[in-house]
Amino acid sequence: MQFKISKELLVQIEQLIHQKNDKELEVLLNDLHHADIAEIFDELEIEEAIYIFKILDSEITAEILTELEDDVREKILNGLSAKEIAEELDELDTDDAADIISELSQSKKEEVISELEDLEHAKDIVELLRYDEDEAGGLMGKELVKVNINWNVLTCVKEMRLQAEHVTRVHSIYVVDDENRLKGRLSLKDLLTTSTKTMISDVYIKKVDSVKVNTPNVEVARIMQKYDLEAIPVVDEMGRLVGRVTIDDIVDVIKEEADKDYQMAAGITQDVEAGDSVSEMIKGRLPWLLIGMVIEIIASFVLKGNEAAFTKYSTLIIFVPLLSATAGNIGVQASAIVVQGLANGSLIEFSKNYFKKELIVAMISGSIISLFLLVFHSIMYQQYQVGIAISISMIVVILFAATLGTLVPLFLHKNKIDPAIATGPFITTTNDVFGILLYFAIARLILGF
Repeated sequence: MQFKISKELLVQIEQLIHQKNDKELEVLLNDLHHADIAEIFDELEIEEAIYIFKILDSEITAEILTELEDDVREKILNGLSAKEIAEELDELDTDDAADIISELSQSKKEEVISELEDLEHAKDIVELLRYDEDEAGGLMGKELVKVNINWNVLTCVKEMRLQAEHVTRVHSIYVVDDENRLKGRLSLKDLLTTSTKTMISDVYIKKVDSVKVNTPNVEVARIMQKYDLEAIPVVDEMGRLVGRVTIDDIVDVIKEEADKDYQMAAGITQDVEAGDSVSEMIKGRLPWLLIGMVIEIIASFVLKGNEAAFTKYSTLIIFVPLLSATAGNIGVQASAIVVQGLANGSLIEFSKNYFKKELIVAMISGSIISLFLLVFHSIMYQQYQVGIAISISMIVVILFAATLGTLVPLFLHKNKIDPAIATGPFITTTNDVFGILLYFAIARLILGF
């Protein structure tokens, strides 16, 4: 059952804070999941959130930190001392701890690291901070279970018990050699049904999917999604096992990419959130508005250059908005499917078969729309030749829009530019200009003006 914050609960929490009734407040919140408490923090004043944060156990508050919105977490961290932050990080897995500590200023970061009690934990966090956050190294955690290929099953079980104490969830058992190079994985079933004297080298599974530390996070997500993995090992340039990426981190990557693509499709050039300042929102949204304005000005000049046609065939101008809107929709639909294919790996590069299919879809769709348009124009205006010109123009413009919508994302992808930018204003505004040019060029040929 999904948790919903009620007004009564918020009022009760605020009253307990004002009464300094720490014991009852702790009992009330301890019954809630840390993700639900994080939602409550978003609704409270920052001073109230920090007050609650300091009375709860570190085991709970550490998990709350990972669920908070970035701006709320930043404010809470600013209200804590280096020692208090270190106490939280000691409770977290290395990947989550590294993500949080990376948000601190350099001076605060150094203070917090020096306050960490578990030196091995601190060493692992510092190592993770070296990696780019958009690569596998920046996603991975150091907590995992690994066994040596030269051990027997009895030794293996003993070592696994020791390692499992520091791992929240054991997804896989990895097999390495004396140089820590990843050799394969171990089936828990085989381990339980094999003699204790059997060597790991005789029972381990050699096939194991892995990624390198510099593999882009989007590629890691694609691999894990394709092979339905809950975790994937990460190796360095020499093939040594250095960590693992788990499904919870990949879900965050997929969400972030989806949010980014959705914003780019809407013409937002940088990551913008509801909590951002007015200036940040303007910087993210204004560039494409200005570009769109310039392109539409060009379209207006095209219209101005055909004023004579409007005098003689007045219905031509009536259907310009319809033509622009239809072409824009067709282009966005085509580009959206290509971008989706590039994202999930079903479409890697230009495909003649797919391009042919897209043109067939556009041709059939355009023919149906154009036929409807011809009938409508003939009934309403009885200008059959003009109706034919408009209908043929609609088919040509739709084919052009589908071609543009299909090829532009592929071109951007090939040149290492996010193709999601092609699903929004770029396609619609470009189609406006070229669509109107084609419209009047075909009308001029048929009507002879």
